[in-house]
Amino acid sequence: MSFRLEMLQVARVAPKLLGDSADLVADFIRSRMHPDGGFLNRADQPDLYYTVFGIEGLMALQKEVPKEQLRAWLTTYGDGEGLDFVHLSCLARCWASIGGGLTAEQKQTLASRLEVWRTPDGGYHQAPGRKNGSAYGCLIAFGAYQDLGLLPPDPLSIAKCMDSLETPDGAWSNEPGLSLGSTTATSAMLSLYRNMQMPAPPAAVEWLVRQCLPAGGFLAVPGAPIPDLLSTAVALHALSNNADAIARVKEPCLDFIDSLWSAAGGFHGNWTDDTLDPEYTYYGLLALGHLAL
Repeated sequence: MSFRLEMLQVARVAPKLLGDSADLVADFIRSRMHPDGGFLNRADQPDLYYTVFGIEGLMALQKEVPKEQLRAWLTTYGDGEGLDFVHLSCLARCWASIGGGLTAEQKQTLASRLEVWRTPDGGYHQAPGRKNGSAYGCLIAFGAYQDLGLLPPDPLSIAKCMDSLETPDGAWSNEPGLSLGSTTATSAMLSLYRNMQMPAPPAAVEWLVRQCLPAGGFLAVPGAPIPDLLSTAVALHALSNNADAIARVKEPCLDFIDSLWSAAGGFHGNWTDDTLDPEYTYYGLLALGHLAL
């Protein structure tokens, strides 16, 4: 199962905990769609990245997605010419979510554009000209190829890149040579391990569980001042095949996510974040889905 479908399947369970508030969430997500298509970013501009979360948020809530309007807007991006790495992957994911849109030739062309971001060590990096891949880049590229119905060339080299990102504390970082891991990088690597049917290192699982505060929420890195929703959602997703780990963090994480809820229908990214957007709202759904299972 692809990363996209794996996450969506879990996010669809979130309404069990949301109850009547699920309609508020759907209304909020709809309010962030531009009349010409695409969901709005924090600068109120339609953006492929935020459109991923807008589409999948509505799908998770089992609400109607305005596919024809979105198809018209997505078609303007063609095969992704001129897009950066992240937005190329978002274009592939949006089309995979709503169906149709890209011809077989366009899919191959989009995939070739992703290869421009391949690094000499066999991984991928979201910034141009890097010698080493990043955890984020490897995860995004692998997911984009899944969404295109393809496999990346030489997928085993991605595993070798993953090895170079391991940190002495038993986790992973986004760049080689760092002494401390990060929650998002470690979560990305554990998710990649699962998708590549490789056994997850037990030390990394334990490291990830330790990033959850006793009061709830995962820290982005050890010693971070406050937990955040992105780290919490992706950590729960990475730990999802470990029932014991989820049980250890379930109740405090429910309290943490509740503290980020807004009556406007969205979720804040952390306690200092005053802005609501489709991205963090989707991560709220993903986190709740894991905690409702």
